[in-house]
Amino acid sequence: MIYKKLAIILFSLCILLFSLSGCASAAASAEEYYSIGMAYFELGRYEEAEKWLNRARQADRTMIASTYNLGRLAYEQKRYEEATRHFESILRIDADNVLALKAAAYSRIMMRDFPSAEKHYTRLFELVPESADSGYNHALVLHALGRHAEAQIVLERYPSSLLENKDNLLLYARIQAAQNKVEAINSFTSYLSENSNPLARYEYAQVLEHHQFFARALEEFRKALSETPAASLNPKRSDIRFSIARILLTADNNSEGIAELQTAVNDGFNDRAAVERLLTRVSAAHREPVRNILSSMRN
Repeated sequence: MIYKKLAIILFSLCILLFSLSGCASAAASAEEYYSIGMAYFELGRYEEAEKWLNRARQADRTMIASTYNLGRLAYEQKRYEEATRHFESILRIDADNVLALKAAAYSRIMMRDFPSAEKHYTRLFELVPESADSGYNHALVLHALGRHAEAQIVLERYPSSLLENKDNLLLYARIQAAQNKVEAINSFTSYLSENSNPLARYEYAQVLEHHQFFARALEEFRKALSETPAASLNPKRSDIRFSIARILLTADNNSEGIAELQTAVNDGFNDRAAVERLLTRVSAAHREPVRNILSSMRN
C-alpha cells in the first residue's frame, strides 16, 4: 500500500510537471518536494526523505513542516543534536509552535540537557496546561534536575493520569521517594499491584527499609531478587543480596546475613564503603565475619 502511494505521487508529479521535457528537467514546487519526501519518510527510507525535504525547505524557506520533519528524521536516527537544531530553528520563527516545543524538549532530554528541556516544557505549560503527556515529561526533567517538589506539583495537576497511566504513577512514586515521603510506599504499592518491574520493586523495598518497615522490606527485596534476571545491570542481583544481608544483620541480628553477604560479594558486589558502613552497625558477634569478608574484597 505504501509503495503504491509513493509510485502514485511520483507518477503524478511527472505527468503534471514534466510531461514534455522529462522528470529531470523541470523544477518542482516546495509542496511537491515535500510530498515526495514524506512518502519516502513513511517507507523508512530516511536518506531519500532527507534529500527531498531539504529541497522543499530550500525552495520555500517558510515551509516549517519540512524543517520539522527533517528534525523527526534526525531524531529517528538518534542524531539528537541535529534534531534539536531543526526544532529550535522553528521556534526562532514561531516561539509558540507547540509541536516544535514538544519535539525540542524531548530531543534535549535525549541529549541529557535537562535545563534547556525544562525551559521548553515551562513554555508548553503556559500554552497547553491540559497536556498530561507534556506534564509527565516536564516532571521527568524536574526530577532529573533534583527539583522533586516542583515535579510532584506538576504531576498532581493530572490526578486522573496518575490513576490511569503506569509511567506517571511510577514517576510519582520515585519523586515522593526522593523527598523521603512515606506516601511513596502507597504509590509503589499501587504501581506494583498492576505491573511487574524488578527495579521498581527494589526501589520500593529501599523505601520500606528507609521508613523502618523491615519485615516488609525484606519480603520485597526477596521478591525483587526472584524477579531479576542474572544478567540484569539495574538492579544487580548482587546489590539486592547485599540489601537482604544488611537487613538480616542490622534489623534482625540474624547470622543468615553473613551467608547472604558472602554470596553478594561472590556475585560481584564490590562497594567496600557500603560494607564498611555495615560493619559499624552489626552486633559484636557478627563483626569478625563481616570484617573477614571486607578483607577478602580488598584482595
